[in-house]
Amino acid sequence: MMSRELKARRAFTVARVDPSAMLPATICQAGSRAEEKYVEFFTARIRNANTRMAYLHAVKLFFLWAESATLPLSLMRPFHVAAYVEQLQTQFAAPTVKQHLAAIRQLFDYLIVTQVTETNPATAVRGPSYSVKVGKTPVLDEDEARNLLDSIDTTSVVGLRDRAVIAMMTYTFARIGAVVAMNVEDYFPQGKRWWVRLHEKRGKLHSVPAHHKLEEYLDAFLDAAGTWDEKREPLFRTAIGTTKRLSLNRLSRSDAYRMIQRRADDMGMETAASCHTFRATGITNYLTNGGTLEKAQQLANHESARTTKLYDRRDDKLSLDEVERITI
Repeated sequence: MMSRELKARRAFTVARVDPSAMLPATICQAGSRAEEKYVEFFTARIRNANTRMAYLHAVKLFFLWAESATLPLSLMRPFHVAAYVEQLQTQFAAPTVKQHLAAIRQLFDYLIVTQVTETNPATAVRGPSYSVKVGKTPVLDEDEARNLLDSIDTTSVVGLRDRAVIAMMTYTFARIGAVVAMNVEDYFPQGKRWWVRLHEKRGKLHSVPAHHKLEEYLDAFLDAAGTWDEKREPLFRTAIGTTKRLSLNRLSRSDAYRMIQRRADDMGMETAASCHTFRATGITNYLTNGGTLEKAQQLANHESARTTKLYDRRDDKLSLDEVERITI
């Protein structure tokens, strides 16, 4: 039998990955090896923090459902998982349901490999059909994006930071996670131009030349922050309350999202903008002005051109123009 101390330590390991997560009762009832391999799956097998958090949430909900149905791990069958997926579809959109099913399936695959269970009840279960050819991310037109950048009060270092963060996403097509992971040294000279180094998914580094406006905004921000020589420190840092001064802490994705909401509200912008809006806006504007899909894919660091195509919203204006031909 596993000691209480060891159980508590393993529960703490999972809770440290996600403070809201604890070992599910269904896993605890399956024995100490099931507990160990459950924790091992999330801590040792999944390296991406975002994927870990999403999968923990999905699996937690599944085992809460199993617990309410008094369904032990050893008796789980495909029709149980299918029933759970049916219930999920009444609560979440198809992409979310597919992600939850993938999390359950991968966990059981690992439990089979580690000899905790004999079968994977999620293998035969099909998720909901879902196909998308155009992304749903709101996109700003050129004037709207420029007006947002110009509307930011840059008399403080916080305003200069906010403008630089938005510009970084717009001019490099970067994900917000890659932007907030940057250090000061990731803005560097190469030849006659300055470049930015983005920390992308799965530990990949992606370097792109800085647009001249991005250079201007970054230089102004770093001059005001006085952090040019702090090469190993975060490039973008949190603000200290309402003091309009920066802390030593790295800006988070949620911090950036709240900042964008504030700036959009201050401007009175009607488009519902998010961090991803500026990635889509930059790609669409680039393609509108003669850029190629192939080069956009390289700049955005997409594995597939199909992914880049989701951000191409040039047809939105075309569709609107065509609709307006109806003169009834």
